[in-house]
Amino acid sequence: MAAVNKVLVIGGGFSGMAAAIQMQRAGIAVDLVEIDPGWCPLGAGITINGATLRALQTLGVYPGFVDQGWVSDGLDLYSAAGQKLAELPTPRPVGSDVSGGGAIMRPALARLLSDATRASGVAVRTGCSFTTIEQDSDAVTVAFTDGTQGRYDLVVGADGVHSRLRGLLFPEVPPLGYLGQGVWRAVMPRPAEVVRPRMWFAQHLKLGVNPVSASHMYMFITEDRPTKAHIDPATWPAVFHGLMQPFADPLVQSLQPHALLPEAAIDYRPLANLLVPTPWNRGRVVMIGDTVAATTPHLASGAGIGIESGIVLAEELARHDTLPPALDAFHARRFPRCEMVVRNSERLCRIEVEGGDKAEHARIMRESMAALAQPI
Repeated sequence: MAAVNKVLVIGGGFSGMAAAIQMQRAGIAVDLVEIDPGWCPLGAGITINGATLRALQTLGVYPGFVDQGWVSDGLDLYSAAGQKLAELPTPRPVGSDVSGGGAIMRPALARLLSDATRASGVAVRTGCSFTTIEQDSDAVTVAFTDGTQGRYDLVVGADGVHSRLRGLLFPEVPPLGYLGQGVWRAVMPRPAEVVRPRMWFAQHLKLGVNPVSASHMYMFITEDRPTKAHIDPATWPAVFHGLMQPFADPLVQSLQPHALLPEAAIDYRPLANLLVPTPWNRGRVVMIGDTVAATTPHLASGAGIGIESGIVLAEELARHDTLPPALDAFHARRFPRCEMVVRNSERLCRIEVEGGDKAEHARIMRESMAALAQPI
């Protein structure tokens, strides 16, 4: 007998969908509310490491990922001029036959997971969120923006990095901390020779590409910015094009014209992180994903640790007869791993911003990838 019978998931992002799918499969009735009526995430490509591919395999969407995205093994590092510096392995995760890494367009991955969510039997309502949450010792009563009300054994908060629910339950948690770096992303045609991720390093700039399909890849540039200044979106293509200039590698140079085309869909985000100490619950309301563990993209694990947390939460709810030990086991399995990703990603960011020890950077990358490949 599971610890709960009926659960509400607030937020239809990657972590919320993962939790909903796995709980429903475990025989727990799940309602999911998503405030976006179109349930349509924005964004360019998303890099996925082997551990996250393993999690997607658990959710049953790995074949769709292979079909719609791109999988590969290894990572190539270059100087800005194009000299090959190193090849880094991307370890295949323990207990799985998935690749060591991959990438896909973010909306494509969201569609795979939303289709799986509906197919699992989760009751989904879009364009809807909560207005009030009240709990007693037995259940949580939730009022919704569509005028309805529900009563649940557990509420899972997965409403993102700017979570309204976190603000209500954890008012002491400070805002996200800006880390002095921003990331630019663009969609590019894929040259035939780009069959796995590549990165180039210039002074306080890092440029990378990763295939997202047979025809396209996405390009990212991380740039040091001491302050979190607003950048007019109208200038994004020109700024991105300018940031490509220090990279003299002919491959990067050949892609410069594409940065100025509308189909590049340039996107910019300042980098920040957040790690809320456990417990991540207040009574019968528990939070997962970016609501409590938001990271920079340096280990390609932001979506991954949230998806894993959704899976682990469902496993522990199914494994225990009562809620407190289930949540205790969930926290014990998830916090050390999420902390490792958030802290190591921040350290990698600091090294890049400060022009720090490249050997330390490489060591942290290797050790983190090896740790992520271990079972969850």
